[in-house]
Amino acid sequence: YSINATVIIFDRVRENMRTLNPKEYTKAKLLDRSVKESLGRTINTSLTTLIMIVALYIFGVESIRVFALPIIVGIIVGTYSSNLLAGSIWMLLLEKFGKQGVGGRKRVKAIR
Repeated sequence: YSINATVIIFDRVRENMRTLNPKEYTKAKLLDRSVKESLGRTINTSLTTLIMIVALYIFGVESIRVFALPIIVGIIVGTYSSNLLAGSIWMLLLEKFGKQGVGGRKRVKAIR
C-alpha cells in the first residue's frame, strides 16, 4: 500500500502542476494540496486493511499472530511514510537539484 499511495501522491502533484496556477501555488502549497487530496483515500484503504489484520491477530491461532504483527506494523509505518515523508523528501531533492533533476548532473570529461 505504501508504494501505491506514494505513486498516487506524486500523480496528484503532476496533475496539479498542470492544472493549477503556478503564480498562486508554490511547490510547497502544491505538494500540500496534493497530499490533502489523496489523504482520505489512503487512510480509508489502510484503515480497512488494518481492521482485518487486527481481527486476524486477535482471533487467529499463534502462527497467524506471528504473521499478522509485522503486517500491522508495516501498514502503519507505510501509511506514515507515504503520506508524510515522500513529499518532504521530494521537496528536499527539488531544492538540492532544482530543474537539473536528481540524475541530471552534467558529465565532467576526464582529463587525459
